[in-house]
Amino acid sequence: MNILVYGAGAIGGYIGGSLILTGHHVTFIARPGQAEVLNKRGLALFYRDKAYKAQPLLTVTNPAEALTGDNYDCIIIALKSFDTETVIADLKAIGKPPPILCLQNGVDNEPKLAAAFGAENVLAGTVLTAVANPKSGVIVVEKKRGAGIVGGHPLSQRLAAALSSSGVFTKLYPNAEAMKWTKLLTNLMGNATAAICDVSTEKVFTHPGLYAIEIGALKEALAVMRAKGLAAVALPRSPTLQLAFALQYLPPRLYQPAFRQALAGGRGKKKPSLHLDLIAGKARTEISYLNGAVARHAEALGLRAPINHALTEMLEGIVAGRISWDEYRGKPDKLAAGILQ
Repeated sequence: MNILVYGAGAIGGYIGGSLILTGHHVTFIARPGQAEVLNKRGLALFYRDKAYKAQPLLTVTNPAEALTGDNYDCIIIALKSFDTETVIADLKAIGKPPPILCLQNGVDNEPKLAAAFGAENVLAGTVLTAVANPKSGVIVVEKKRGAGIVGGHPLSQRLAAALSSSGVFTKLYPNAEAMKWTKLLTNLMGNATAAICDVSTEKVFTHPGLYAIEIGALKEALAVMRAKGLAAVALPRSPTLQLAFALQYLPPRLYQPAFRQALAGGRGKKKPSLHLDLIAGKARTEISYLNGAVARHAEALGLRAPINHALTEMLEGIVAGRISWDEYRGKPDKLAAGILQ
């Protein structure tokens, strides 16, 4: 296949690099610094102490350059959710793009892309594999799980086959929304709380107050899913169905060890994304598209999601400088008291 990958970070590099290694033609759209590295040195993928070198067909810095004189089977979007509007504007400027596979976190990107380019031109997808991008041109696979793509599109089977044959086990799902909301559950786990308190995910799931916050946030998300008529699905090599069942029917103390194990197994050695963003001092995070999305969708349905709303407000406040990170760093009791009151 001839694929254009928008984003050369962890997910884009992993998916694009895996496709290159099995003979597919991949062009990346990347930041100038990333593009320079990839064009000079290619992409190094590390998995189980083995290194694999993938040389992109080309790495450019804007879609106009990439789409001039080339016919792509698909564009894969692998950027942060806060970049979606920019992507839409960039792609609109060059006319009608090829079909789009959206691998972004969150539940609101596909509707935005569909509104801009037509639902028939957008495929929902998700990646479960834990991947790190320590520097430009280097991808480290921490824990292999796989990916999901919505079925029913003319490209669904072909893309799933291409990814699976490239070592990215890919499963097709009939309901895109159920797939994306189930993935959102995994994105919520041990993410915002670990970031705000600057603690490990192990601490999140052993501290009584932080664990109560986690369970409350997940139950709010499940309530939104039920109101939408969505049931959790079994994501590739991930215990999402069991976790959803436990949240709905069992006392939290019974599944606390299972949650700890599932989180450790799913992320490998990688810190949660929001925690990494705070440590790096980034000016933006995806909190609004994760916990914030739960709160927004709950409100639209006439429900409440106070825990997800509070986590969103706190983390956004820390990023914006309205709240000192030191106010909560290493102070899980204070966070729990503020949210669970």
